[in-house]
Amino acid sequence: MTYCITRKTAVLLLTLLPFLTLQAQNKLLPYVNPLTGTSGSTTLSTQKHAEGTEPLANTIPAVTLPFAMTQWTPQTQYTEKKCLPPYYYKDTIFSGIRGTHWLSGSCVQDYGTFTIMPITGHLKTTRYETSFSHQQEITTPAYYSVELPDYQIKTEVAPTKRCAILQFTAQKDDSLYVLITPNSDYKKGFIHVNASEQEVTGYNPAHRIYQGWGESAGFSGYFVVKVEQAFSIKGTYSNTQLFTSDSLSHRSDIGAYIGFKVTKGMVIRLKVGTSFTSIEGARANLQEEIKDWNFEAIRKKAESAWEQALGKIAVETRNENDKRIFYTALYHVFQHPRLFSDVDGKYPQFAGNYQIKQLTKGNYYDDFSMWDIYRAQLPLLEIIDPDLVNDLVSSLILKSQQGNWLPNFPCWNSYTSAMIGDHASAFIASAYIKGIRGYNVEDAYKAMRKNAYEIPDQVALKDGRGRRSLGSYLNYGYYPMEDTIPYAFHKNEQVSRTLEYAFDDYCVAQLAKGLQKNSDYRDLIRRSANYRNVFDPSLQLVNGRYADGSWMKNYNPDKKLLFITEGTPRQYSFYVPHDINGLIKLMGGTTKFEAALDDLFQKNEYWHGNEPGQQIPFLYIYTNAPYKTQYWVNHILKEEYANGPGGLSGNDDSGQVSAWYVLASIGLYPVNPASDEYAITSPLFSKVTLYLPNQKTFSISAKKTSDKAIYVQEISLNGKLFNSYILKHNDMIQGGNMAFILTEQKH
Repeated sequence: MTYCITRKTAVLLLTLLPFLTLQAQNKLLPYVNPLTGTSGSTTLSTQKHAEGTEPLANTIPAVTLPFAMTQWTPQTQYTEKKCLPPYYYKDTIFSGIRGTHWLSGSCVQDYGTFTIMPITGHLKTTRYETSFSHQQEITTPAYYSVELPDYQIKTEVAPTKRCAILQFTAQKDDSLYVLITPNSDYKKGFIHVNASEQEVTGYNPAHRIYQGWGESAGFSGYFVVKVEQAFSIKGTYSNTQLFTSDSLSHRSDIGAYIGFKVTKGMVIRLKVGTSFTSIEGARANLQEEIKDWNFEAIRKKAESAWEQALGKIAVETRNENDKRIFYTALYHVFQHPRLFSDVDGKYPQFAGNYQIKQLTKGNYYDDFSMWDIYRAQLPLLEIIDPDLVNDLVSSLILKSQQGNWLPNFPCWNSYTSAMIGDHASAFIASAYIKGIRGYNVEDAYKAMRKNAYEIPDQVALKDGRGRRSLGSYLNYGYYPMEDTIPYAFHKNEQVSRTLEYAFDDYCVAQLAKGLQKNSDYRDLIRRSANYRNVFDPSLQLVNGRYADGSWMKNYNPDKKLLFITEGTPRQYSFYVPHDINGLIKLMGGTTKFEAALDDLFQKNEYWHGNEPGQQIPFLYIYTNAPYKTQYWVNHILKEEYANGPGGLSGNDDSGQVSAWYVLASIGLYPVNPASDEYAITSPLFSKVTLYLPNQKTFSISAKKTSDKAIYVQEISLNGKLFNSYILKHNDMIQGGNMAFILTEQKH
């Protein structure tokens, strides 16, 4: 058929062509590199400061939707072992697509997972992995594919919130087998094949680490695999042993296989549903989220979801590499916390024993890497997605009610006592202060107050509930060096615990003040000054202190000492986010405070790859040299982030290190996350637009006198000169614009 167009139509098309091209170029998904962080860090500070697994960002090329229940990743490592993600860029062996619950960028364990692997030729149930190359991969947040030349199969996956669709394309006539394996390191789990329903179902029980290590987490990762084509062969296996039975459970390395005769070009499709409540829940999730076998439709829907999520922040720049780093960071920010409830609102009770609860509204979330993400990742979500934040806070309140204590680091739907502090309180206070209050505030305060005042008994404490050694803190106003916790993962760290609980006391005080609980407020604000009790005036830095008040001798401020958490005394001396002015006085005034900051940077003692010091570059705004914040933040953005497998400076920790980049690059950072203030620095981009709730926008623009201009000459807010390096949350969230003039000269 021949089509003719008029000259007028042709002219119109030529007129629209630049616009249509621009629209195509404005797609954000191509800027995301899911392989960033899947290899050892190449940054300079990591090489000096990192130990053990710290040089590894531990991200995975997750095919997922924002904050989804299950991520889908190529698997190059079999185990669910702690600190071992399912994928490393350096690996050359592919062993399937894993439905994973790995915490992006963490050093914990995977749990409740299963793997789907296609093979051709003869059936093998062990040593079936095959070589692959990165040149044969396509990896995006919404889609992954890999060519497996040894098996001559193309493998593809696209996600929904709780499910995925996979397809295997045969590249020759052959027998094709699909292996479905629950990945239990505990020789647990269940698998069942139902040929009449063209279905494989199973589960992998989740187990705890840290407190209660190895004990049941009280739920499993359940899955339902629906197969489009009838399979001609089926069975179950344990290692190399094959069984004709349709079900198998609680043996080593169990799985199921299904087989097909395929011709070249033939496509085998699988739909996979997941759940933390039951096989029935997984089936219901699948029925709701993937109704047919249209792989491309699911892929396009996932791409659209990511475009919408990434599009909440629009950046304009001539530097395409900076744009790639930015949107990859935002992708990592949008991984966790994890959706834990089914489409019908059912979810496993927190710290329960296979008990199921029912939501009346919203969604239930878990996997809060709280020691990390309260600093920047969650505050970023408070700006661009307050509805999600309401669900997150509501989920924490439910946990406190079901487990009797507000958890400090809830993962795998259990108490963990991982890390230190009580930062669920910090997050709730942060949301409350910013006016995000779609939850029962009184219930939230009740949970926070209990943690702050009630001393848990030994049974609760050993299970990870409540503040550890709270009695010692209340008695001394600090944690003495004699105070150790033999049954905790973090047994010492007395100075860091003192500093972080002082901050948490401040956070609980904010709700007490808002709810007019004045006696609590006065007491908690008094306690929030306890940071002073571990500040050694002879050193002008924090130091370990004994019960008799004496200080630790043989002190080296730049060594990792037992009384500090994952850092050094010098780095932790700047952790007083709620009272910077008080810290400045302790250090002898503004000039000496600035000199102490200079000392840290000049000695190359700033380490960006771990969280306790990530606010430090912004502390110069409290001195007479805010230009030094502009210099060091720009330096960190350029030196500690890159586009590629080694492009993160340490464990990304559920997106915290990435969130730092997002906020710092747009020119803002919450030094005190439980406040309504953001420190201001020079933005990296020529223009940033934040798309806020209620159809409002806030733009940040930068006019540079040259490409090397990084120093702030002038700031205006909504057209008026702005003489401050602090922006209030309400001034931003109401919409408007902030404009910078940047020069090469320090101001």
